[in-house]
Amino acid sequence: MELDGLTYKVNGCAMKVHNTLGNGFQEVIYQRCLAIELGKAGLVFEREKEQTIYYEGEVVGTRRADFIVEGKVIVELKALINLEDVHLAQAKNYVVAYDFPIGLLINFGAVSLQFKKVFNPKHNRLNQDLQDKRIKQDEKNPKIL
Repeated sequence: MELDGLTYKVNGCAMKVHNTLGNGFQEVIYQRCLAIELGKAGLVFEREKEQTIYYEGEVVGTRRADFIVEGKVIVELKALINLEDVHLAQAKNYVVAYDFPIGLLINFGAVSLQFKKVFNPKHNRLNQDLQDKRIKQDEKNPKIL
């Protein structure tokens, strides 16, 4: 499955969880519910997957990713009133440190579900291809103002 379709499916699963539960629960509750929805959607995923963090070739620690979906997308969950720049920076760091092309930062704590796509600059060609596809899609379906 292509990355755009994959992130779309993950976001759809997150929307189902948020629409069902609303906001106000702890992150672990949303994580468990999202695991159920990802399974229903037929997506292969790992939850709380420990990843090694390297600095200049040296192991400096580990971090557990909330989800790795289809071995292609890292998903970081939050249950906060609002996302802040530090959370986006954290998600970007994970995408780069784990060397994934794309990641999702999803916040269940707000009244409306919040999600951000995070791109790894090391995978610039892939990111450009995704942008080109969006532009072509927009040209096919122009927005009427």
